[in-house]
Amino acid sequence: MASEKIAYHDMPDPELVVQCQLGERQALEVLVKRYQKTVFAMLYQLAPDWHDIADLAQEVFIRVYRHIASLRNPKTFRAWLNQITINLFYDELRKRPRKISTISLDRTGDDDEQIREFPDLSQGPDEIVLNQELAVFIRQAMNELPEQFRTVIVLRELQGLSYEEIAESLGCELGTVKSRIARARARLQVMLKNYVEKLPKNQNKVVGNFKSALSI
Repeated sequence: MASEKIAYHDMPDPELVVQCQLGERQALEVLVKRYQKTVFAMLYQLAPDWHDIADLAQEVFIRVYRHIASLRNPKTFRAWLNQITINLFYDELRKRPRKISTISLDRTGDDDEQIREFPDLSQGPDEIVLNQELAVFIRQAMNELPEQFRTVIVLRELQGLSYEEIAESLGCELGTVKSRIARARARLQVMLKNYVEKLPKNQNKVVGNFKSALSI
């Protein structure tokens, strides 16, 4: 069967990986189209103030192209892709100023970009102002997290990965992932709990949703 007649778009990831390893360029193009928005979203969530996210996302897939032949288990492609993305982030982080802002929680993401945000808590004018203040506090708190804590929070809370998937993506033990997530949440809770408790009592719904979002 000629390669152009193969229904690559209908193939699951493992089959596409195998085709890529056989030199089928169209299979790689499908993988890129399937995951380019996810990769862009992850990089943006990790460092939204970097202005070259699109270039970095392209570099991720250049690395995929160069090394996909070495991927022994095609079923682990998603974790492998996450690992490449995270490694690139850390490579760039070492080259750049240490102070970076992080996850923007007051910006509404396009559904197609698969960016998960904290719930929209605004109802009226007062709630809108409150939500803006909360967003500032959250960004500040997230910015103070060590990179390894910020990474697991992005993967867990924004990318929606399971603990097992995060462990595979980061190449570390499951217990390490759980510990980092717990410690990251604990730090966020300490930094934000006092602020939440000082909110007006008439904002109970907002407070309740916010606490639920951070598991406070």
